[in-house]
Amino acid sequence: MGIQIGAKPDSGFDDPLGMLKDCHRRIERFLHILCFVAGRARGRGLTGEETEAIEAALHYFSAGGRRHTADEEESLFPRLRGQSMREEFAQLDGLERDHQRAEELHAVIETLYRKWIATGSLRAEDQEQILSATEDLRRLYEQHIRLEEQVVFPRAAAVLDRQAIAAMGQELRARRE
Repeated sequence: MGIQIGAKPDSGFDDPLGMLKDCHRRIERFLHILCFVAGRARGRGLTGEETEAIEAALHYFSAGGRRHTADEEESLFPRLRGQSMREEFAQLDGLERDHQRAEELHAVIETLYRKWIATGSLRAEDQEQILSATEDLRRLYEQHIRLEEQVVFPRAAAVLDRQAIAAMGQELRARRE
């Protein structure tokens, strides 16, 4: 990612909840690319600039996006389950289902974009499918991120002690090494 003047620097491993929020901003930016290009380039081939942007977005989701899911499902959610009430378990289960649905949508979107890049065009039904899949993914992430940032992350900050936060940070670091 390029540096943006005036932007808040990314959080470090000493602030894993901040890192998860920073990742949400990257998800939103790359998702915007997937959605925008699907609509803008409809009915034609992709430009070189669009292809580069799509390649970057697909790469981000295949690497960083999967790592983010692991950060939540392997580091954050288990710790919260140890501190949570029954109704909060349902929220975490729902977020994990969101991750599965997002993975399915990403697979469809990647397949269609790879086809578009390779052949230079998409059939009308493929165009409709990529528009539908990117819009479904946008809605899913919008609700998912809102729940995490307004409910789950504040809950984690309130109930997890310094040692748990530090251990999470170390796990996030290990996934990036």
